[in-house]
Amino acid sequence: MREPLPVVTFPDAEQVATTYLRGKLPAGTIVGTEWPAELETRLAAGVVSVTRGGGAVVLPFVTEDVTLDIDVLGATKRQAHTLAQQVRGWLYAASREATPSARIYRVRDVSLVWLPHHPSAETDPIPRYVLVMELRIRPA
Repeated sequence: MREPLPVVTFPDAEQVATTYLRGKLPAGTIVGTEWPAELETRLAAGVVSVTRGGGAVVLPFVTEDVTLDIDVLGATKRQAHTLAQQVRGWLYAASREATPSARIYRVRDVSLVWLPHHPSAETDPIPRYVLVMELRIRPA
């Protein structure tokens, strides 16, 4: 009788990215997987929200390509753009570092789009960039 193939649990890419970015971005930056409550009061330090998009196993039991949709918000357009570029740079740097829960082998830009958030018709838009990146990861 054949032995069953091993079960491989790939790391939670959202958690890998948020944990890594929390340790790299400027102090006070809000980094999570959802926008925080009372968003408007937190923009001065910047807000980064990481959400898993698509993804698929590349090499069974070894690597997976994961797409991350990253919302980057700030008090001004310039601040949001600077923070988006920092997120982008640190994720590229992660391909040369081991994280506690995953190894990141390849990082690729998909897009960076200016997409201000309009919480309601009565408010000014909130400066926001949407950064989409793809990471090739494997369990640590």
